[in-house]
Amino acid sequence: MEQKGYLPRVVDRLIDDSLGYSGGILIEGVRACGKTMTGRQHASSEVALDSGLPQIRAALEVDPSLLLRGGVPRLVDEWQIEPSLWNLVRRQIDSRRLPGQFILTGSSVPAEDASRHSGAHRLSRIRMRPMTLFERGRGDGSVSLAGLFDGRAPEPVLDSGTNVPEALDDLVHGGWPGDHDLTTRQAQRHLRDYVEDVINIDVGRLDGEPRRDPVRLRALMRSLARHVGTEASFSTIAKDVSGQSLTAQTAVAYVNALKRLFIIEEQPPWAPHLRSRYAVRTSSKLHFVDPALAAAVTDTSAERLLEDLETAGLWFESQVVQHLRVFAQALGGHVHHYRDKAGKEADVIVELDDGRWAAFEVKLGRRQIPTAQASLAAFVADVDTARTPSPAFTAVVTADGPTMPLSDGAVTFPLGALGP
Repeated sequence: MEQKGYLPRVVDRLIDDSLGYSGGILIEGVRACGKTMTGRQHASSEVALDSGLPQIRAALEVDPSLLLRGGVPRLVDEWQIEPSLWNLVRRQIDSRRLPGQFILTGSSVPAEDASRHSGAHRLSRIRMRPMTLFERGRGDGSVSLAGLFDGRAPEPVLDSGTNVPEALDDLVHGGWPGDHDLTTRQAQRHLRDYVEDVINIDVGRLDGEPRRDPVRLRALMRSLARHVGTEASFSTIAKDVSGQSLTAQTAVAYVNALKRLFIIEEQPPWAPHLRSRYAVRTSSKLHFVDPALAAAVTDTSAERLLEDLETAGLWFESQVVQHLRVFAQALGGHVHHYRDKAGKEADVIVELDDGRWAAFEVKLGRRQIPTAQASLAAFVADVDTARTPSPAFTAVVTADGPTMPLSDGAVTFPLGALGP
């Protein structure tokens, strides 16, 4: 169903491809990231379970399979409101034996149910996240992640056309499609309301979860914002929750609830074969699905962020992680991080399913490029290339730097230049 004004998304091509071989797809992701609009773009008919229409409630009470009738692909929006539909969709796919029958969208993960089939080999899962700078029209996509993996060097550009204040303004604005035409101040006010809804409504609606205290949950989210992109333990996060008594175990439970809403994502560690004997750290990093949420929950504007460049650097790194997740998914890739006990690190590792990988260091300003370049070189030199292949490329990502090759073969570019 073509929609006027639809902003194309990176996942569109992946959805088309998946519908060509899979009986159905599940588009899952944080609320309001654009799942419904994207699903409609690829569907021929739809039913929205959260519409509140009396005929939908009646069908759910009498015969839920009635909701699956319609032109295919049939969009079933917010399917998790009626989890029994999962098995009904699976049976319909088995019965019809044709690809491209259903598009399901979901903004939360239902509680585990032993009677619910996994959906393996019938439904393909696709994760959606808030929009990247490229999708928002704030970046030109001149540096293709796929092209870098294929050995295509980007065209050098000495002036990125942006600066750090503008980049931080883009960061706190966020990538929610509904906020696309808002000013940054308006978008942040909208996101603060969004955070309050998550705290007071969305977490409480999760099935199979005990009641969560909104005051503690808000304090936890503020603590997470201060530790975005770090390897802080749950004990550390719990202790940082000011004014509230919170144990590490409770912090884990609250974070798991936020994961079920796709608000929080893990960046797992990467463990290559090394020449050295230093142990690789095994802790994941935690990120908000969009760092603008960290700004919203802490009431931090771009101007305030400029006064705290350490936090700005962490949140910018998280924004780069978000972008690389979106672009890597289209290539069948996954995003990790690396750090050993000797201090050697790579902020981001992107590994494709064919074994190729790349390492990234993230720096807010262009003056930090030489430091990042040296850090990457030290890390790569420690990788045992007899057992782990050499990286396809290494890169330094900045907010305001040029696009150009570096002396050791690495490449540097601003985030606004990155595309699929």
